[in-house]
Amino acid sequence: MRYLVVVLITVCTFSSTSVFAEEQYTTKFDNVDVDAIINNERLLNGYVGCLLDRNPCTPDAAELKKNLPDALEHDCAGCSEAQKNAADKISHHLIDNKPDDWKLLEDKYDPTGAYRRRYLENKSKDEGRFD
Repeated sequence: MRYLVVVLITVCTFSSTSVFAEEQYTTKFDNVDVDAIINNERLLNGYVGCLLDRNPCTPDAAELKKNLPDALEHDCAGCSEAQKNAADKISHHLIDNKPDDWKLLEDKYDPTGAYRRRYLENKSKDEGRFD
């Protein structure tokens, strides 16, 4: 669950199989420019809309949507390091800057709020290191 919107984009890098043991998701989309997505309202809204069943999905967003539940269930065990970093970046952007979208995604994919709690705990620890 650590990478909820594994999660929005790079998590679109998932293959359609469940992750067991050392099986990894596809790295086909690992070079996606996450900053370009975060900084482009149209692109970001497209991914969010796909995940929320509001609009059609691009092929990579459809892959994300199909595999996001598995990634959350297995704590992104099959994610590459690039996927984990991208998932964190996008998730943190949504939590901090688009809380309404985050709430809708959380309600659908993480109804217990476990990912947000973990994020806020880690954020507090990180901020404490610089005091």
